Amino acid sequence: MAQTSTTLISSKAHVTTITGSDISFTATSGVYTISSTSTVLTGSGKLAVFDLITVTGTSNNNSTFTVKSVVSTTEITVEEVVTTETADGSTSTSLDHTGFVSDKAKGDGYYSQPDGVHTVAYQVTSSFNADATIKMQGSLATTPTEDDWFDIADTTFTADTSTVTSSANFTGNYVWVRSRTQSMTAGTVNSILLNS
Repeated sequence: MAQTSTTLISSKAHVTTITGSDISFTATSGVYTISSTSTVLTGSGKLAVFDLITVTGTSNNNSTFTVKSVVSTTEITVEEVVTTETADGSTSTSLDHTGFVSDKAKGDGYYSQPDGVHTVAYQVTSSFNADATIKMQGSLATTPTEDDWFDIADTTFTADTSTVTSSANFTGNYVWVRSRTQSMTAGTVNSILLNS
């Protein structure tokens, strides 16, 4: 089978922290929701599917969550479990955008290819903060959940103002692969390209 090239991320910028005293958390029949009555959570320059957010200012939900879907401008669902918690109208809750994961892409294991060779190229802006990292993750599950992903060794890229482009080769018969950007506080990931 011929090599395939995939764009995992075309351009993704850091989102400023969202704060509100009307942010609630709901767990209903395996669906985990973060919502507000008037604080805008999604839309232009706000949260989107696959974003990683770190929540602070709550009693039970101070953790990092992955946005699973956008329900409306004031409601998202997340992959991880939340504890039902209603906003009290006076306590400020913060949703801090700390990075994102890409959509999954088929790895060599999906096609039962024996070589398992992959190449990834990262490109970021010079304002991308130096302590942020980008790495590749793999899964052997045919329908992976957040718990099925693991970091792939020797694929981590940490940017600085002089290094804004990097590449890595990795080998493995992963069914799915994706990128994960974390500890992001500024800048933009211009592109993440995968060849497998």
